[in-house]
Amino acid sequence: MDEKEFYLFLKEAVLKALDNSRELSDSELMDYIQEELARQDKRFLLSLARRRQYAQTIFASFRRFGVLQELIEDEEVTEISVNGPMHIFYEKAGKLKRFSKYFAGEEELADLIQTICAGSNRMVNEASPIVDTRLPDNSRVNIVLNPISLDGSAISIRKFSKEPMRMKTLLAYGSLSEEIALFLEKLVAAGYNIFVSGGTGSGKTTFLNALSEYIPKDERVITIEDSAELQLNGIENLVRLETRTAGFDGVTPIEIRDLIKTALRMRPDRVLIGECRGPEALDLLSANNTGHSGSMGTGHANSTHDMLSRLETMVLMGAEIPISAIRAQIASGIDIFIHLGRMRDKSRKVLEIAELDGIVAGEIQLNVLYRFAETGEKEGRILGRWDMAGKLHHREKWEAAGF
Repeated sequence: MDEKEFYLFLKEAVLKALDNSRELSDSELMDYIQEELARQDKRFLLSLARRRQYAQTIFASFRRFGVLQELIEDEEVTEISVNGPMHIFYEKAGKLKRFSKYFAGEEELADLIQTICAGSNRMVNEASPIVDTRLPDNSRVNIVLNPISLDGSAISIRKFSKEPMRMKTLLAYGSLSEEIALFLEKLVAAGYNIFVSGGTGSGKTTFLNALSEYIPKDERVITIEDSAELQLNGIENLVRLETRTAGFDGVTPIEIRDLIKTALRMRPDRVLIGECRGPEALDLLSANNTGHSGSMGTGHANSTHDMLSRLETMVLMGAEIPISAIRAQIASGIDIFIHLGRMRDKSRKVLEIAELDGIVAGEIQLNVLYRFAETGEKEGRILGRWDMAGKLHHREKWEAAGF
């Protein structure tokens, strides 16, 4: 009997021994596991360390996240990728590594997936094989079931720090300069509408969390997300809204567009949208253009110019509007773009800050305010500086705030 077969044998033995007539506490479940291991020890002569390892693994498979529990508890692990039951990878200190453990089979992996989804009232099945959800600690989770994922069900987990990210931490990481941090603090306090763009893993959500500490504490803030991830700093009057997928009988899906419309009836001072992916971009722009200054959002893009094009495309997904009208909405609804990037040394930096400076000959003009310039490399770390490329043109909000 190999290790995998032995684990399945032990788990099945514990299942048969359990008292299924009532809900067991964690300590009671562990007692059942220890008793079963003691019985099997007479046959297999397990060492004390081996018994402890099997006890922890079996307990995690019942109550927590199975073989992934160790990675989820490791605060230095930032990404976890499950490619079927036998292939688990994780990112730690910017390096991707293969995990030595694996699931006993597709069935155990499927059980874990249902546990994750149940914890956030989501549903995934053959009819709806793709779902975005989150763990109790707000880690982002994407799940794709077999057979859509050909080599077994896939799970992607993006972990976040348990403590909300603060700007001083980003400064310590070298993600931006003190001059830029002070400039952004004034922009947020003055109520400029800010849109954060960047590629996958560039730190958009983290940066939005850090920016939130500059929001005046007496303002009412509403966040809108597919899966709640934002951990805002020090906002007391806060309402967090999350979308809901269809799947359960009689359950109506609630999309970001629905939540934006609802949020505007809740008297917000600011609306923060976790990520724009589709036609909700039109509702975000409409909200920004109807008196909700200081709103923020994020979106995937390779550059600031690319984000402009993507916003136009996303608006067109929701309504057939002339491109000139869309550009007018963007130019008046968003004041500042902040573009982030993940460098080849795995560090995350502010690459560009640009002001939307009106429309000329039908094209939105960008006034670049700051740009990161790479100056070299030392001991594997990228060196550089942030150059001021221009000055803020639209100063109405700035001056109204007393700056």
